[in-house]
Amino acid sequence: MFYYVLKYVLLGPLLRLLFRPRAEGLEHVPVKGAAIVAGNHLSFADPLLMPAVLKRRITFLAKAEYFQAPGLTGRLTALILHDAGQISVDRTGRAAGETAIREGLGVLAKGELLAIYPEGTRSPDGRLYKGKVGVAAMALAAQVPVIPCAMVGTFEIRTPERVLPRIRPVAIRFGEPLDFSRFMGMPGDKTVLRAVTDEITYAILQLSGQEYVDRYAADVKAGQAKGGRR
Repeated sequence: MFYYVLKYVLLGPLLRLLFRPRAEGLEHVPVKGAAIVAGNHLSFADPLLMPAVLKRRITFLAKAEYFQAPGLTGRLTALILHDAGQISVDRTGRAAGETAIREGLGVLAKGELLAIYPEGTRSPDGRLYKGKVGVAAMALAAQVPVIPCAMVGTFEIRTPERVLPRIRPVAIRFGEPLDFSRFMGMPGDKTVLRAVTDEITYAILQLSGQEYVDRYAADVKAGQAKGGRR
């Protein structure tokens, strides 16, 4: 219930007023049944703006840090995320990937929409980075279509050098569903997982027009942080 209060009464109208999100390809999002929406990740605003243009409820796998921030603001954020049905996922440790996949499959088993960012983290510079194979593992295990999604213009809302967000129009593009039924029975094949992930990433790239980087965004961020400590 709180999800729809946020969407239609509290947060949704404000987001639509400020950012005027233009949705393209909404006909590609199924009106019922389980599916994965796989998108690029450019801004903190991405998981707020995408639900604002969808009629259906969509669940994001949110990193645990969002639920653990200190202070009153942190507790309020955790409460909103929890009541909105978003799932906390610990991304540290060896079992983190398995936990995310298990939680995602639980959402899909209920016939719902699941949102995933294959890059695993926000892009540090607006480019599209190599996808992690968890999205492929879920798609093949659940045997559901993957709808590619591109957020366009959200990186400029708050670039790394900005303190305050910039109010600007954005576009959200949904592509034709990707069917991976030809790989049925091979959810654990590493070559297949990489091929499926790369196909999803390419579809996102075609929608977004970003420059592609064949590296993991998390590795790039780690390198930047290490360089900053020198």
